[in-house]
Amino acid sequence: MQRILITAGPTFEPIDPVRFLGNHSTGKMGFAIAEVCANEGAEVILISGPVSLETKNKTIKLIRVQTAAEMYAECVNIFSSCNAAILSAAVADFSPLETLSKKVKREKSDWSITFKPTKDIAAELGILKTKSQVLAGFALETDNELNNAKEKLKRKNLDFIVLNSMNDEGAGFGTDTNKISIIDKNNNIDKFELKSKQEVAVDIVNKLIALIK
Repeated sequence: MQRILITAGPTFEPIDPVRFLGNHSTGKMGFAIAEVCANEGAEVILISGPVSLETKNKTIKLIRVQTAAEMYAECVNIFSSCNAAILSAAVADFSPLETLSKKVKREKSDWSITFKPTKDIAAELGILKTKSQVLAGFALETDNELNNAKEKLKRKNLDFIVLNSMNDEGAGFGTDTNKISIIDKNNNIDKFELKSKQEVAVDIVNKLIALIK
């Protein structure tokens, strides 16, 4: 049985006890991929940021995290025991340099926050990846989509990358549909029409099955 690591959802980077830096990811795409993999008989470990979704296939091991640092630690700890990983989570690129212990009041006349880069999960797993493992990532782009995705694919040592554009209606965060292109390390590009995220998950998993050993 293949063991697959999947990430999903956003990460929340705390600013003070009530505020955070986050994004609009709902986790729907990652959860759909996990369900398809599990239904194909894989042992699935799903690491999810803070979302309201639950898994349907009870064989899926769901690990919930909040921050990019927590997701990084879980992925690095688990990846070596997996045959493949699909990184669909929208991990924050930056987190506050300091998390305040008390809520900042509105009366504060000005407020500046210094951010630091988070650890790059895809890049780290790309370094750790062996020849027998498959690593896939996602690229959500707003401009120069194809070139940006190809550059990310190469820089992070991915086997394939799933590209979706914020310019495509029905794609991206908060929708039940997605429109993707899959680019692999041999520069093969498969473009798909707008589909439900469940159908898109099947296309992604079929690509994984074709590459996994």
